[in-house]
Amino acid sequence: MPSQVPEAFLARARELLPADTITLDPAELTEYGRDWTKVYAPAPGAVAFPRTTAEVSTLMRLATELHVPVVPSGGRTGLAGGAVAARGELVLSLARMRRMDAVDTLGAAVRVQAGAVTQAVHQHCEPHGLTWPVDFASKGSSHVGGNIATNAGGVKVIRYGLTRNWVLGLEVVLANGDILDLNGSLEKNNTGVDLRQLFIGSEGTLGIVTEATLKLTRIPEKLDVFLFAVKNLAAVIALFRETRQGPFTVSAYEFFTDACLARLLRHRKARAPFDAPSSHYVLLEVESADIQTLEMWTASLFERGLVDDGVLAQHSTQAAELWTLREGISESLSATGLPHKNDIALPIANLEAFTSELGGFFASRYPDWEICLFGHIGDGNLHVNVMKPDALDKETFLKRTKEADHEIFALVKKHAGSISAEHGIGLLKRDYLSYSRTPSELSVLRTLKRALDPANIMNPGKILEI
Repeated sequence: MPSQVPEAFLARARELLPADTITLDPAELTEYGRDWTKVYAPAPGAVAFPRTTAEVSTLMRLATELHVPVVPSGGRTGLAGGAVAARGELVLSLARMRRMDAVDTLGAAVRVQAGAVTQAVHQHCEPHGLTWPVDFASKGSSHVGGNIATNAGGVKVIRYGLTRNWVLGLEVVLANGDILDLNGSLEKNNTGVDLRQLFIGSEGTLGIVTEATLKLTRIPEKLDVFLFAVKNLAAVIALFRETRQGPFTVSAYEFFTDACLARLLRHRKARAPFDAPSSHYVLLEVESADIQTLEMWTASLFERGLVDDGVLAQHSTQAAELWTLREGISESLSATGLPHKNDIALPIANLEAFTSELGGFFASRYPDWEICLFGHIGDGNLHVNVMKPDALDKETFLKRTKEADHEIFALVKKHAGSISAEHGIGLLKRDYLSYSRTPSELSVLRTLKRALDPANIMNPGKILEI
């Protein structure tokens, strides 16, 4: 793919910005032109590494003037192709923008640049007994700006909600280089439309988040982690009903199937958590319960046949090992094969009926496919992974999964769900957006895009074709 970054842009950028801002190094083009998807080959024209909002503004003014398409880039841990530069675009990486200001302990907030790594923010706030409760397996790589751009979810949504609930203020650079400073660190600001929400979840198609004031909360004093083996998805749902009524606060409720566990054990060369195999497993994390209460509650689950086996972590190391069984799944699927991933959401009440129909669909139409299911049952988020059969070449596999997706998303629509729960639309799901958005909604989204990015240079082709 030929570069869309002309020499005139490069020359002006080198005049106005530090010499090391722009790179054409082939290795860096490949690295920063991709995300965790394996469908599109990266082919950016150049990569820019600004250090300040002012430098981002300069780059965007030049891009608008010279009609250079720009792909904003964070930790590139997304799974929808939202950070892929495959058409010669300029990648604008926030990797050097990692400043974290002092924690405001009175206001329970912290201001950070968009390139701050999620786990680094957690560590920055921890000495003050505070945390930014956005948490997922990729926290060691993901950036705050990317989390905001995709309205990331993760493993604690059942307890804390999505990323948008924990953003007080934003600094955003528009396509023309204008800088918006939205809401500061205000908890309350009733002065019309909340412009922050236009950019949270917009995947860099309307503007680039460069700084954010994050809302913090207290670190839980005590967390307990269980792993249970259950018979089937119906049992996963039944156990969830019990946890809702349990003598504690639910912090996370995750599940995975035996197919996921087998891939993880193969990749990590670990041993199974229980002696007897099971088809479904539940990882439960709870707060605010004493050990005697937990033991009595657990005993009642066995007495009523709600679980087949289970373990309560006895110390933090064992708790981390149990979490690895869930958080290591995505990495293990990619390391042991080629997964086709779908990240969908259903009303919790509809999950069992949906998965029953989904299982029937795969069994009748694609019986040779290995299906790995896992997800955040507590918030209705299901990750459907189809593993490429060894005998099928990649091109044929992707063609067949694309055909299957139309029927899968028709099922999602039938059960009032969403085709994307937490990874956004990007390139991979753009053609299916109508399954979750009405024609009127799509019209409004296009109107917003044309108003804020009339030249269509902000992450063009992502979410919508304009």
